[in-house]
Amino acid sequence: MGTVLGLAAALLYGGSDFAGGLAARRLGSLPVNLVGTAASVLIAWAALGMFAGPGPSVHAVAWGLASGLGGGAGTLTLYRGLARGQMSVVGPVSAVAAAALPVAAGIAMGERPPLPALVGIAVSLPAIVLVTTNGRGKGIARTALLDGLGAGAAFGVMFIGLAQAGAGSGLWPVASEQTGSLVLVLAVAAKTRAPLRAAIRAPGWPVLVGASGMAATLLYFYATHSSMLSTTVVLVSLYPAVTVLLARMVLHERFNGAQRAGLVLSTLAVIAIALD
Repeated sequence: MGTVLGLAAALLYGGSDFAGGLAARRLGSLPVNLVGTAASVLIAWAALGMFAGPGPSVHAVAWGLASGLGGGAGTLTLYRGLARGQMSVVGPVSAVAAAALPVAAGIAMGERPPLPALVGIAVSLPAIVLVTTNGRGKGIARTALLDGLGAGAAFGVMFIGLAQAGAGSGLWPVASEQTGSLVLVLAVAAKTRAPLRAAIRAPGWPVLVGASGMAATLLYFYATHSSMLSTTVVLVSLYPAVTVLLARMVLHERFNGAQRAGLVLSTLAVIAIALD
């Protein structure tokens, strides 16, 4: 079940990133991020009110807030890196770092994936790099590398935090995660005085982006209940493959040789991990 939920989360994360990228072209990345995150907070708290579950605990809420700060910081850092250029560096580095940190944390906490899963983990990291390579990079800029590592590390904190919140805490970790992310994005928007009017007047796409991202986070949270962190996070971190496939189908972008190889390796990684 964990494999199915992890793959479903990857599909939703990939779709959310694709839709968010399209919306950001017209409305700006920060307004889309803010409106989408606000929508996801409303959905998360509505779901928490509708589905009765365990009461809040300091442990669950604290880890949820920590993961939200990580997710919000990761998104903001990633967008900053993409805005500076060097997309062929920032994207792959952030995705690999987001996968590698939780894998290392899971193994450090005592997880011992079986051999097929270890093979899948090893194959997935170069797969993520290849599938997000656009072939236009002209050398690695130090700022792009730092942005990618920073975004990936922050996303890794989000993944670890949600997994650490525990299986017996209901939806409190997810609601707390979304709230923590919104607080951070609001602070950045207030500091930069970003123009938000366009996204507020046309909230359709931003709300869709936020809702799909929240659903992906929820699926990942439940996936960690039945599978190891080290394998679940690898499956979820294959989401760039979904974004690339959607770009091919909707925008008719062509795959280069590296992306084709990355998609093949991604498939092999999923098969290997599913053998667990």
